[in-house]
Amino acid sequence: MGDTLGSDSLLFLTDEQIRQGIEGMYFAYRGLTSEPDRILATLAYGRAHHRAIHFINRAPGTTVTNLLEILGVTKQSLNRVLRTLIEDGLVESRVGKIDKRERNLFLTEAGTALEARLSDAQRTRMRAAYREAGPEAVSGFRKVLEAMMDKELRQKYASLREANT
Repeated sequence: MGDTLGSDSLLFLTDEQIRQGIEGMYFAYRGLTSEPDRILATLAYGRAHHRAIHFINRAPGTTVTNLLEILGVTKQSLNRVLRTLIEDGLVESRVGKIDKRERNLFLTEAGTALEARLSDAQRTRMRAAYREAGPEAVSGFRKVLEAMMDKELRQKYASLREANT
C-alpha cells in the first residue's frame, strides 16, 4: 500500500486505500498458504484438512463440536475431512471421558509431523514479515485483524491465545 499515512489520516481512509488493504489481504493470504498448499496437494488434501490439523494441534482433545465452532463449516463437511484424516492415520478420535457421546480429537505422531511441516513454512514467512515490518507494525496488524473479526470469533481467538501462552 504505497501510501505513508500519519496516525491522523487513518481515521479518514479513502475507498482506494481500503481497496488496497483488501487486495493486500488477498495476496498476503495467498503467500501464507502457498507452501502448505504445495505440501497438501502431494497428499490430495486441501485447506480444510490443514485447518482441522492446525486447530487439533492447538487444542489436543478438542471435541468435534468445538472444532465445528472454530472452523465455521457444516458437520457434513467436517466429518468428510476428519474421516480422511482418521483413515490416513493422522488424527485419532477417542470417546470422551466425561461425556461418552463426545469424540475427542488428537493428532497422531504422523499428524504432528505433517502439522509441523505445514506450520513451519508459515511461521518462517510470518517471522520474516514481522521482522521486516517491526514491532509497532506487528502490534498494529494484530489489532486490525482482531477488529475485523466478529465478536464471538474474537473471543474464541483470545481464548486460544490465552490457552497457549
